[in-house]
Amino acid sequence: MIQRIQTVYLFLSALLIGFLFLLPFAEIALNGSIYLFNYKGIVLDGTLKENGMAISILIGIILTLHGVAIQSFKNRIRQIRLIVFSILLMLGLFGMFFFFTWYTFSEAQISYKISMVFPLVAIVLDYLAIRAIGKDEALIRSIDRIR
Repeated sequence: MIQRIQTVYLFLSALLIGFLFLLPFAEIALNGSIYLFNYKGIVLDGTLKENGMAISILIGIILTLHGVAIQSFKNRIRQIRLIVFSILLMLGLFGMFFFFTWYTFSEAQISYKISMVFPLVAIVLDYLAIRAIGKDEALIRSIDRIR
């Protein structure tokens, strides 16, 4: 399981998505106040201004899909489907990041953090995993054809 390169790609992707629970997404400056945007939502001095429950749930679903995809290494087609669905959810998560920052504050200065790029890097890693899984599947099919 872990000796396959696609498992390493999936594990790194899940690790990046897991870091979203630890790191802030952005800092928003408005009228002398600095709001912090993280997985909980938009927070000012410990008080929640905008609830981020949807983002938390989406990150949890993506992490679960990665875990299931890593564990289903024997069924490569299901693994590919799970990863493709995870990629679609990560694109939605990336869109939610911008929706939350621009919807909540119209004329604020937004300073995005490095964690905003994590879903995009995870998408690239998932794409590489899909390619590696496809190569494995093609190899297995060619071996079955020879018999």
